[in-house]
Amino acid sequence: MSVVSVSMPEELLERIDQFADDHGYTGRSEVFREASRNLLEEFEDKRLENRELMGIVTVVFDYETTNVEEKMMHLRHEHEDIVASNFHSHVGGHHCMELFVLEGSLETISTFVGKIRATKNTLTIDYSVLPVDDFGPLAEMT
Repeated sequence: MSVVSVSMPEELLERIDQFADDHGYTGRSEVFREASRNLLEEFEDKRLENRELMGIVTVVFDYETTNVEEKMMHLRHEHEDIVASNFHSHVGGHHCMELFVLEGSLETISTFVGKIRATKNTLTIDYSVLPVDDFGPLAEMT
């Protein structure tokens, strides 16, 4: 097995070590392998291919010490073909939240989410993706 080196804040590494201990992992390498597999599988769901999807992406960042807000604005304009809506809100003392509503294919939404994830200085990123044609009783009629 290959050995890789990863840079990360000490606080995050401590959280990963605690997570490994709390959940019975043999060590942080096992946590990283599982997290990597999960990350790679997120957008490989065959049920989502060739379907029109909607996605919700939330990003939280510290507006006093970063330029994340500017980067979010650039991403919104770069991907205006899939960004149906965007909401900005101040949360807490010095944090902001960006919420994006997306409409597009698996490929276009995953590209957008990947660029959000690659943005430095974000605190949290969360998202969900659903097929537009999969809404309860109406979907069963088709």
